Amino acid sequence: MFNPFKKSKKVPVNTSAIEQLLSAKTLYGKPLTAFIQNQHQHDDVLDISIAIGKTDDQRELEALYHALQKALFELGVAELNFNVQLSDNAKSQDSAQSYTPSPQNTMKQEKSAPKQQDLSPHPRIKHTLAIASGKGGVGKSTTTVNLALALQKLGYKVGILDADIYGPSMPDMLGVAGVRPQVENENFVPIDAHGIAMLSIGSLLDGDSTPVAWRGVKATGALMQLYGQTNWPNLDYLLIDMPPGTGDIALTLAQRIAVTGAVVVTTPQHIALLDAKKGVEMFQKTDIPVIGIVENMALHTCSNCGHSEAIFGTGGADEMTAQYGVPLLGRLPLDASIRQNADRGTPSVLADDSCAVHYMDIAKAIDGHIGKFTKVRDDKRIF
Repeated sequence: MFNPFKKSKKVPVNTSAIEQLLSAKTLYGKPLTAFIQNQHQHDDVLDISIAIGKTDDQRELEALYHALQKALFELGVAELNFNVQLSDNAKSQDSAQSYTPSPQNTMKQEKSAPKQQDLSPHPRIKHTLAIASGKGGVGKSTTTVNLALALQKLGYKVGILDADIYGPSMPDMLGVAGVRPQVENENFVPIDAHGIAMLSIGSLLDGDSTPVAWRGVKATGALMQLYGQTNWPNLDYLLIDMPPGTGDIALTLAQRIAVTGAVVVTTPQHIALLDAKKGVEMFQKTDIPVIGIVENMALHTCSNCGHSEAIFGTGGADEMTAQYGVPLLGRLPLDASIRQNADRGTPSVLADDSCAVHYMDIAKAIDGHIGKFTKVRDDKRIF
Protein backbone atom coordinates (compact mmCIF):
# COMPACT_ATOMS: atom_id res chain seq x y z
CA MET A 1 0.00 0.00 0.00
CA PHE A 2 1.13 3.54 -0.74
CA ASN A 3 2.68 5.04 2.38
CA PRO A 4 3.29 8.81 2.32
CA PHE A 5 5.33 8.55 5.51
CA LYS A 6 7.97 6.20 4.09
CA LYS A 7 10.65 8.90 3.94
CA SER A 8 12.59 8.83 7.18
CA LYS A 9 14.59 11.94 6.37
CA LYS A 10 13.22 15.28 5.24
CA VAL A 11 14.39 16.19 1.74
CA PRO A 12 15.77 19.73 1.55
CA VAL A 13 13.91 21.97 -0.87
CA ASN A 14 15.79 22.25 -4.17
CA THR A 15 14.71 25.65 -5.49
CA SER A 16 16.63 25.56 -8.77
CA ALA A 17 15.38 22.06 -9.60
CA ILE A 18 11.81 23.20 -8.90
CA GLU A 19 12.18 26.06 -11.39
CA GLN A 20 13.59 23.68 -14.00
CA LEU A 21 10.72 21.25 -13.45
CA LEU A 22 8.06 23.96 -13.83
CA SER A 23 9.77 25.30 -16.97
CA ALA A 24 9.75 21.83 -18.54
CA LYS A 25 6.04 21.17 -17.98
CA THR A 26 3.34 22.00 -20.55
CA LEU A 27 -0.39 22.67 -20.28
CA TYR A 28 -2.82 22.70 -23.22
CA GLY A 29 0.17 22.39 -25.55
CA LYS A 30 1.90 25.49 -24.17
CA PRO A 31 4.60 26.01 -21.52
CA LEU A 32 3.15 25.84 -18.02
CA THR A 33 4.96 29.08 -17.17
CA ALA A 34 2.66 30.89 -19.61
CA PHE A 35 -0.27 30.22 -17.26
CA ILE A 36 1.46 31.00 -13.96
CA GLN A 37 0.50 34.33 -12.44
CA ASN A 38 2.53 34.00 -9.28
CA GLN A 39 4.19 31.42 -7.06
CA HIS A 40 5.18 31.48 -3.44
CA GLN A 41 7.12 29.09 -1.25
CA HIS A 42 7.24 28.90 2.54
CA ASP A 43 9.37 26.10 3.94
CA ASP A 44 8.17 22.96 2.12
CA VAL A 45 4.85 24.40 0.88
CA LEU A 46 4.53 25.71 -2.68
CA ASP A 47 1.54 27.82 -3.78
CA ILE A 48 1.08 28.47 -7.50
CA SER A 49 -1.52 30.87 -8.92
CA ILE A 50 -2.67 29.82 -12.39
CA ALA A 51 -5.05 31.51 -14.86
CA ILE A 52 -6.94 29.36 -17.38
CA GLY A 53 -9.95 29.94 -19.59
CA LYS A 54 -13.43 29.05 -18.46
CA THR A 55 -13.75 26.54 -21.30
CA ASP A 56 -10.34 24.92 -20.77
CA ASP A 57 -10.36 21.25 -19.76
CA GLN A 58 -9.81 21.16 -16.00
CA ARG A 59 -9.18 17.43 -16.12
CA GLU A 60 -5.88 18.08 -17.90
CA LEU A 61 -4.99 20.62 -15.21
CA GLU A 62 -5.83 18.11 -12.49
CA ALA A 63 -3.65 15.45 -14.14
CA LEU A 64 -0.79 17.96 -14.29
CA TYR A 65 -1.32 18.79 -10.61
CA HIS A 66 -0.98 15.16 -9.54
CA ALA A 67 2.11 14.65 -11.72
CA LEU A 68 3.72 17.80 -10.30
CA GLN A 69 2.80 16.84 -6.74
CA LYS A 70 4.64 13.54 -7.10
CA ALA A 71 7.70 15.06 -8.78
CA LEU A 72 7.94 17.99 -6.36
CA PHE A 73 7.79 15.68 -3.37
CA GLU A 74 11.14 14.25 -4.47
CA LEU A 75 12.49 17.84 -4.51
CA GLY A 76 11.47 18.55 -0.92
CA VAL A 77 7.99 20.04 -1.48
CA ALA A 78 5.59 18.35 0.94
CA GLU A 79 2.50 20.35 -0.06
CA LEU A 80 1.50 21.80 -3.45
CA ASN A 81 -1.48 24.14 -3.81
CA PHE A 82 -2.96 25.35 -7.11
CA ASN A 83 -4.96 28.58 -6.84
CA VAL A 84 -6.87 28.61 -10.12
CA GLN A 85 -8.48 31.65 -11.67
CA LEU A 86 -11.06 31.06 -14.40
CA SER A 87 -11.48 33.95 -16.81
CA ASP A 88 -12.52 34.81 -20.36
CA ASN A 89 -9.12 36.31 -21.08
CA ALA A 90 -6.88 33.64 -19.65
CA LYS A 91 -3.29 33.07 -20.63
CA SER A 92 -4.25 30.02 -22.63
CA GLN A 93 -4.93 32.37 -25.52
CA ASP A 94 -2.27 32.88 -28.20
CA SER A 95 -1.51 36.36 -26.89
CA ALA A 96 -0.24 34.94 -23.60
CA GLN A 97 3.02 36.26 -22.28
CA SER A 98 5.40 33.85 -20.61
CA TYR A 99 5.85 34.17 -16.87
CA THR A 100 9.47 34.65 -15.91
CA PRO A 101 10.33 33.92 -12.27
CA SER A 102 12.18 36.66 -10.47
CA PRO A 103 13.78 36.76 -7.04
CA GLN A 104 11.50 39.60 -6.00
CA ASN A 105 8.17 37.79 -6.32
CA THR A 106 8.80 34.05 -6.42
CA MET A 107 10.09 31.30 -4.20
CA LYS A 108 10.41 33.66 -1.25
CA GLN A 109 11.96 32.20 1.86
CA GLU A 110 10.00 33.86 4.64
CA LYS A 111 11.42 34.05 8.15
CA SER A 112 8.09 34.63 9.86
CA ALA A 113 5.45 31.90 10.01
CA PRO A 114 2.18 32.44 8.12
CA LYS A 115 -0.79 33.76 10.06
CA GLN A 116 -4.38 32.53 10.04
CA GLN A 117 -5.57 35.50 7.97
CA ASP A 118 -3.04 34.56 5.27
CA LEU A 119 -4.29 30.97 4.92
CA SER A 120 -6.85 29.93 2.33
CA PRO A 121 -9.69 27.70 3.56
CA HIS A 122 -9.95 24.27 2.00
CA PRO A 123 -12.06 24.63 -1.16
CA ARG A 124 -14.31 21.70 -0.27
CA ILE A 125 -14.67 22.34 3.47
CA LYS A 126 -16.93 25.09 4.78
CA HIS A 127 -16.01 25.02 8.47
CA THR A 128 -12.89 23.53 10.05
CA LEU A 129 -13.13 23.09 13.83
CA ALA A 130 -10.27 22.20 16.16
CA ILE A 131 -11.52 20.21 19.15
CA ALA A 132 -8.83 20.67 21.77
CA SER A 133 -7.93 20.33 25.42
CA GLY A 134 -4.94 21.39 27.44
CA LYS A 135 -4.42 17.91 28.88
CA GLY A 136 -5.29 14.31 28.18
CA GLY A 137 -7.98 12.27 29.86
CA VAL A 138 -10.77 14.87 29.76
CA GLY A 139 -12.83 13.07 27.10
CA LYS A 140 -11.87 15.23 24.11
CA SER A 141 -11.92 12.43 21.51
CA THR A 142 -15.23 11.04 22.78
CA THR A 143 -16.65 14.55 22.61
CA THR A 144 -15.30 15.01 19.08
CA VAL A 145 -16.85 11.86 17.67
CA ASN A 146 -20.23 12.53 19.29
CA LEU A 147 -20.30 16.17 18.14
CA ALA A 148 -19.51 15.02 14.60
CA LEU A 149 -22.41 12.56 14.69
CA ALA A 150 -24.67 15.22 16.24
CA LEU A 151 -23.85 17.73 13.49
CA GLN A 152 -24.54 15.00 10.95
CA LYS A 153 -27.89 14.39 12.62
CA LEU A 154 -28.65 18.10 12.13
CA GLY A 155 -28.36 17.49 8.39
CA TYR A 156 -24.74 18.48 7.73
CA LYS A 157 -22.00 16.65 5.85
CA VAL A 158 -19.25 16.02 8.38
CA GLY A 159 -15.69 14.71 8.43
CA ILE A 160 -13.18 13.91 11.18
CA LEU A 161 -9.41 14.26 10.96
CA ASP A 162 -7.73 12.43 13.83
CA ALA A 163 -4.73 14.67 14.53
CA ASP A 164 -3.85 12.88 17.75
CA ILE A 165 -0.88 11.31 16.01
CA TYR A 166 0.55 9.63 19.11
CA GLY A 167 -2.75 8.31 20.46
CA PRO A 168 -5.28 7.86 17.64
CA SER A 169 -8.64 6.54 18.81
CA MET A 170 -11.16 7.49 16.11
CA PRO A 171 -11.06 4.16 14.20
CA ASP A 172 -12.05 2.25 17.34
CA MET A 173 -14.70 4.73 18.44
CA LEU A 174 -16.33 4.67 15.00
CA GLY A 175 -16.16 0.88 14.66
CA VAL A 176 -13.72 0.88 11.71
CA ALA A 177 -10.56 -0.36 13.43
CA GLY A 178 -8.46 -2.35 10.95
CA VAL A 179 -10.03 -0.69 7.90
CA ARG A 180 -7.43 0.99 5.71
CA PRO A 181 -8.23 3.97 3.51
CA GLN A 182 -8.10 3.51 -0.26
CA VAL A 183 -5.59 5.51 -2.29
CA GLU A 184 -6.33 7.27 -5.59
CA ASN A 185 -3.59 9.17 -7.44
CA GLU A 186 -1.47 8.94 -4.28
CA ASN A 187 -4.17 10.70 -2.27
CA PHE A 188 -6.13 9.07 0.52
CA VAL A 189 -9.86 8.50 0.25
CA PRO A 190 -11.41 8.99 3.72
CA ILE A 191 -13.01 5.97 5.38
CA ASP A 192 -16.80 6.07 5.49
CA ALA A 193 -17.72 5.53 9.14
CA HIS A 194 -21.49 5.76 9.70
CA GLY A 195 -21.59 8.45 6.99
CA ILE A 196 -18.69 10.39 8.53
CA ALA A 197 -15.62 10.92 6.30
CA MET A 198 -12.82 9.89 8.69
CA LEU A 199 -9.05 9.70 8.38
CA SER A 200 -6.61 8.76 11.14
CA ILE A 201 -2.99 7.68 11.43
CA GLY A 202 -4.47 4.78 13.39
CA SER A 203 -5.94 3.46 10.13
CA LEU A 204 -2.42 3.19 8.66
CA LEU A 205 -0.71 1.36 11.51
CA ASP A 206 -0.19 -2.40 11.62
CA GLY A 207 -2.13 -2.85 14.85
CA ASP A 208 -3.59 -1.20 17.93
CA SER A 209 -0.38 -1.78 19.90
CA THR A 210 1.94 -0.22 17.31
CA PRO A 211 3.51 2.89 18.86
CA VAL A 212 4.10 6.10 16.90
CA ALA A 213 7.60 6.94 18.10
CA TRP A 214 8.17 10.05 16.00
CA ARG A 215 9.85 13.35 16.70
CA GLY A 216 7.87 16.55 16.23
CA VAL A 217 8.92 17.23 12.63
CA LYS A 218 7.71 13.86 11.37
CA ALA A 219 4.50 14.03 13.40
CA THR A 220 3.61 17.46 12.03
CA GLY A 221 4.48 16.27 8.53
CA ALA A 222 2.06 13.37 9.01
CA LEU A 223 -0.69 15.80 10.04
CA MET A 224 -0.21 17.91 6.92
CA GLN A 225 -0.23 14.86 4.67
CA LEU A 226 -3.40 13.51 6.28
CA TYR A 227 -5.02 16.91 5.73
CA GLY A 228 -3.53 17.93 2.37
CA GLN A 229 -3.08 14.58 0.59
CA THR A 230 -6.67 13.46 1.10
CA ASN A 231 -9.58 13.68 -1.32
CA TRP A 232 -12.00 15.15 1.20
CA PRO A 233 -15.58 15.28 -0.10
CA ASN A 234 -17.60 18.48 0.10
CA LEU A 235 -18.09 18.99 3.83
CA ASP A 236 -20.00 21.45 5.97
CA TYR A 237 -17.81 20.62 8.97
CA LEU A 238 -14.41 19.03 9.39
CA LEU A 239 -13.66 18.31 13.06
CA ILE A 240 -9.97 17.96 13.88
CA ASP A 241 -9.40 15.90 17.00
CA MET A 242 -6.32 17.59 18.44
CA PRO A 243 -3.70 15.94 20.65
CA PRO A 244 -3.44 17.17 24.24
CA GLY A 245 -1.33 20.22 24.96
CA THR A 246 0.03 23.11 22.93
CA GLY A 247 3.01 21.52 21.20
CA ASP A 248 4.26 21.07 17.64
CA ILE A 249 1.07 19.68 16.12
CA ALA A 250 -1.11 22.45 17.57
CA LEU A 251 1.29 25.11 16.30
CA THR A 252 1.49 23.50 12.86
CA LEU A 253 -2.29 23.51 12.62
CA ALA A 254 -2.38 27.21 13.55
CA GLN A 255 0.25 28.11 10.95
CA ARG A 256 -0.71 25.81 8.06
CA ILE A 257 -4.45 25.08 8.18
CA ALA A 258 -7.21 27.68 7.94
CA VAL A 259 -9.32 27.02 11.05
CA THR A 260 -12.79 28.48 11.51
CA GLY A 261 -12.62 28.16 15.27
CA ALA A 262 -11.76 26.00 18.25
CA VAL A 263 -13.84 24.19 20.85
CA VAL A 264 -12.02 23.60 24.14
CA VAL A 265 -13.01 20.58 26.23
CA THR A 266 -12.26 20.56 29.94
CA THR A 267 -13.39 19.00 33.18
CA PRO A 268 -14.36 21.10 36.21
CA GLN A 269 -11.38 20.42 38.48
CA HIS A 270 -8.70 23.04 39.03
CA ILE A 271 -5.77 21.15 37.45
CA ALA A 272 -7.64 20.47 34.19
CA LEU A 273 -8.74 24.10 34.01
CA LEU A 274 -5.16 25.32 34.30
CA ASP A 275 -4.22 23.40 31.17
CA ALA A 276 -7.44 24.28 29.34
CA LYS A 277 -6.68 27.96 29.90
CA LYS A 278 -3.31 27.47 28.23
CA GLY A 279 -5.13 26.05 25.23
CA VAL A 280 -7.42 29.07 25.03
CA GLU A 281 -4.43 31.40 25.33
CA MET A 282 -2.63 29.60 22.50
CA PHE A 283 -5.60 29.90 20.17
CA GLN A 284 -5.93 33.59 20.96
CA LYS A 285 -2.24 34.20 20.27
CA THR A 286 -2.51 32.40 16.90
CA ASP A 287 -5.69 34.28 15.90
CA ILE A 288 -7.98 31.25 16.03
CA PRO A 289 -11.30 32.23 17.61
CA VAL A 290 -12.54 30.07 20.47
CA ILE A 291 -16.17 29.26 19.71
CA GLY A 292 -16.81 28.01 23.22
CA ILE A 293 -16.08 25.72 26.15
CA VAL A 294 -17.48 22.24 26.76
CA GLU A 295 -17.42 21.04 30.37
CA ASN A 296 -17.19 17.27 30.42
CA MET A 297 -17.82 14.96 33.41
CA ALA A 298 -19.73 17.77 35.11
CA LEU A 299 -22.14 15.65 37.15
CA HIS A 300 -22.38 11.99 38.09
CA THR A 301 -25.66 10.28 38.99
CA CYS A 302 -25.38 6.98 40.82
CA SER A 303 -27.09 4.20 38.85
CA ASN A 304 -28.08 2.45 42.09
CA CYS A 305 -29.45 5.15 44.38
CA GLY A 306 -29.94 8.06 42.00
CA HIS A 307 -27.82 10.47 44.06
CA SER A 308 -26.13 13.15 41.92
CA GLU A 309 -22.69 14.49 42.79
CA ALA A 310 -20.21 16.85 41.14
CA ILE A 311 -17.21 14.57 41.60
CA PHE A 312 -14.75 16.93 39.92
CA GLY A 313 -16.12 20.14 41.41
CA THR A 314 -18.30 22.90 40.03
CA GLY A 315 -17.98 26.33 38.48
CA GLY A 316 -14.72 25.79 36.60
CA ALA A 317 -16.10 26.27 33.10
CA ASP A 318 -18.14 29.27 34.25
CA GLU A 319 -14.93 30.86 35.51
CA MET A 320 -13.26 30.31 32.13
CA THR A 321 -16.12 31.71 30.11
CA ALA A 322 -16.16 34.84 32.28
CA GLN A 323 -12.39 35.25 32.08
CA TYR A 324 -12.10 34.88 28.31
CA GLY A 325 -15.49 36.13 27.18
CA VAL A 326 -16.42 32.93 25.34
CA PRO A 327 -19.68 31.02 25.71
CA LEU A 328 -20.24 27.80 27.62
CA LEU A 329 -21.55 25.50 24.89
CA GLY A 330 -22.79 22.89 27.32
CA ARG A 331 -22.08 20.39 30.09
CA LEU A 332 -21.77 16.64 29.72
CA PRO A 333 -22.42 14.09 32.48
CA LEU A 334 -20.02 11.48 33.84
CA ASP A 335 -22.00 8.49 32.66
CA ALA A 336 -20.91 4.90 32.07
CA SER A 337 -23.01 4.62 28.89
CA ILE A 338 -20.79 7.18 27.12
CA ARG A 339 -17.73 5.02 27.68
CA GLN A 340 -19.52 1.76 26.95
CA ASN A 341 -20.96 2.89 23.63
CA ALA A 342 -17.69 4.46 22.48
CA ASP A 343 -15.89 1.18 23.26
CA ARG A 344 -18.43 -0.68 21.12
CA GLY A 345 -17.84 1.61 18.15
CA THR A 346 -21.35 3.09 18.42
CA PRO A 347 -20.98 6.43 20.26
CA SER A 348 -23.82 7.88 22.31
CA VAL A 349 -25.39 9.92 19.50
CA LEU A 350 -25.39 6.87 17.22
CA ALA A 351 -26.70 4.61 19.99
CA ASP A 352 -29.23 7.30 20.96
CA ASP A 353 -28.62 6.73 24.64
CA SER A 354 -29.72 9.03 27.45
CA CYS A 355 -26.64 11.27 26.97
CA ALA A 356 -27.15 11.87 23.24
CA VAL A 357 -29.37 14.88 23.90
CA HIS A 358 -26.49 16.72 25.57
CA TYR A 359 -24.29 16.33 22.49
CA MET A 360 -27.16 17.44 20.26
CA ASP A 361 -27.60 20.60 22.33
CA ILE A 362 -23.89 21.41 22.10
CA ALA A 363 -23.88 20.79 18.34
CA LYS A 364 -26.80 23.19 17.97
CA ALA A 365 -24.92 25.77 20.04
CA ILE A 366 -21.83 25.42 17.82
CA ASP A 367 -23.94 25.75 14.69
CA GLY A 368 -25.59 28.83 16.14
CA HIS A 369 -22.27 30.56 16.85
CA ILE A 370 -20.30 29.46 13.79
CA GLY A 371 -21.70 32.05 11.40
CA LYS A 372 -19.76 34.95 12.87
CA PHE A 373 -16.45 33.10 12.37
CA THR A 374 -16.96 31.78 8.83
CA LYS A 375 -13.95 32.24 6.56
CA VAL A 376 -14.48 33.25 2.95
CA ARG A 377 -13.50 30.40 0.66
CA ASP A 378 -11.86 30.99 -2.69
CA ASP A 379 -14.13 29.03 -5.03
CA LYS A 380 -11.59 29.56 -7.82
CA ARG A 381 -9.16 27.28 -6.00
CA ILE A 382 -10.01 23.80 -7.15
CA PHE A 383 -7.21 21.86 -5.43
